Amino acid sequence: MPTYQGRCHCGGIVFEVDGEIDQAIDCNCSMCSKRGGLLWFAPREALRLSTPEAGLSTYRFNTMKIAHHFCPTCGIAPFGEGVCPDGASMAAVNVRCLEGVDIAALKIVQVDGSRF
Repeated sequence: MPTYQGRCHCGGIVFEVDGEIDQAIDCNCSMCSKRGGLLWFAPREALRLSTPEAGLSTYRFNTMKIAHHFCPTCGIAPFGEGVCPDGASMAAVNVRCLEGVDIAALKIVQVDGSRF
């Protein structure tokens, strides 16, 4: 299983995540459409922070179920955390923040998050 290195723009948030990236989600909710990220969902335990959690800023909106983490210095949002309907913890990783990912080779799935 591959391990990807990820970070925000300034390096204030550094992490790694394990898994096979087969697709990325392009969501049109009010947050994602403004942020422009492409999300890959992985089990939360597959993501390991290399920097302290205290360095994360977090934003929650709407149902408050997803913790959208971002860097307080550069503003980049490399991942979020939440719980799936089945109770499993998940990470929503912005594949644009991962090194070595060929985004053009990924299947991009459009999701209508604006209705939630």
